[in-house]
Amino acid sequence: MAIINDFEYHKPKDINETLHLLAELNGKAKILAGGTDLIVHLKEELAKTENLIDIKGITDLNKIEISQDNIFIGAGVTFTDIIESQKLKEKLPILWEASEKVASVGIRNRATIVGNICSAVPSLDSAPALLVYDAEILVQNKTGKRTISIHDWFAGPKKTILKPDELVIAIKIPIFQHAGVYEKLGRYKGEDLAQAGIGIFVDASRNYRFAYCAVGPIPKRMKTLEDFLDNKEISDKLLEEAAELIPAEISPISDIRSSKEYRIHMMKIMFKRGLQKSVVLLKGGRS
Repeated sequence: MAIINDFEYHKPKDINETLHLLAELNGKAKILAGGTDLIVHLKEELAKTENLIDIKGITDLNKIEISQDNIFIGAGVTFTDIIESQKLKEKLPILWEASEKVASVGIRNRATIVGNICSAVPSLDSAPALLVYDAEILVQNKTGKRTISIHDWFAGPKKTILKPDELVIAIKIPIFQHAGVYEKLGRYKGEDLAQAGIGIFVDASRNYRFAYCAVGPIPKRMKTLEDFLDNKEISDKLLEEAAELIPAEISPISDIRSSKEYRIHMMKIMFKRGLQKSVVLLKGGRS
């Protein structure tokens, strides 16, 4: 299928040139990084633009940088880049696992994690991990920089608070000693959106963090569940009690991919299974 929408193609050589373009074009441009969503939307006329700004060649955006306290994932980093990083597998296991579960190999080779959060679809796989990690989004425009908490990033289905003249430079994630998993419900193996997803984080101080995707209009942390389990030792009885809090934490819909009732049922199962795995992993075992 061809793209029938005419647009001006721009390929800036660096971040500064990109920011000047965004300011000059005044909201009449879209950023092309991986393009796995955007190109499809342009072909299917779900999106239109007067200008396309291709940032794939900006090497400063394609870096993963690890300091003593934080990890910075550039706007051009793909899910395959994350999967192939042994350091990220060790330090960010929940995000690494989520990256493995994104779509197909071909999509992961091109799709960027920043593009994933900018698409802001309710089912995006990267969101639960970023939410339990308290990630921050580093953005910039022609006049300055700002940092946005991932908890404030999503404004609604397919909407973020990013301004038209701003470019996401990187995602900043603090480094913790922890264990965790990402549990995803899909209809089949391969290129499928999540019917439901939950990211689970635990540490040695019995801090528990949970975040969902695909069972609400935007991905969110599950604060009631976190407060209920805080500093408690996990047992079968406690898991059953905690699972009964989940229906009040989420707001799934019934659609072509799943019923509301099935999503609720499976979220309970994935929560219990995932938390048990995480506790085993924290103790140095294998899930």
